[in-house]
Amino acid sequence: MLIDTHCHLNFPDSFPDPQKEIEEAAAAGVEKLIVVGCDMASSRAALDLAERHEGVYAVVGWHPNYTAKYDKGSLDELREMAAHPKAVAIGEIGLDWHWDYATPLQQEAALLDQLALAREIDMPVVFHCREAYPDLLRFLEAMPKHRYLFHCFAGDEDAARRATALDAYFGVDGPVSYKSAGALRDIVRSLPRDRIVIETDSPYLSPMPYRGKPNRPAYVAFVNGALASTLGITPEECGDLTTANARRFFGIT
Repeated sequence: MLIDTHCHLNFPDSFPDPQKEIEEAAAAGVEKLIVVGCDMASSRAALDLAERHEGVYAVVGWHPNYTAKYDKGSLDELREMAAHPKAVAIGEIGLDWHWDYATPLQQEAALLDQLALAREIDMPVVFHCREAYPDLLRFLEAMPKHRYLFHCFAGDEDAARRATALDAYFGVDGPVSYKSAGALRDIVRSLPRDRIVIETDSPYLSPMPYRGKPNRPAYVAFVNGALASTLGITPEECGDLTTANARRFFGIT
């Protein structure tokens, strides 16, 4: 059985019928879904889905591209959400230098506040990082180690080495299946196997053969197959490996 460690069933425009998606994922062998928030409203929606569906869990927090609307007062609401029994991490937080929806200062302020909260309440952290690995890693290396997962890891060899030194976990998704992603597959092969999990980031980053179409949690099976091929193991072995890793990181059974 597989775990999709990062999806956005809480986006109603993309998933008007989450129940259908959950059922079709289960039919594809996906036993658990982790739905990830990007701001307070989408985090609440993730928790609502988790409350209504046994195999669904929530990650709550401020995505860096949403932090133009972040204010420190929202930390009380985030702390309340994180206390929910189906909330399993703070995220997806981080830095994004590709888009300019929020300034670097706005992103960094939200990042540091949420990292402090995660340490205060002892919750793992799920990162979004785009074109900002050196800066994000610089922040993390200056802090005590914590439980980190780099969602959709796309860093270079140096970023992989530095994140590994932090005992971080790494999310692998659709791009590992792309013909042009040889460099990414080389980096994935260099990662500690007990630190790799699979994800869809649905509705984004569809794996082959669905590239260019909306992604769905059921498609994490294709990610698992591509990762298995990359690591030189069977899909069954890969599923067992990544499911055990996800259970350990998120503290779910």
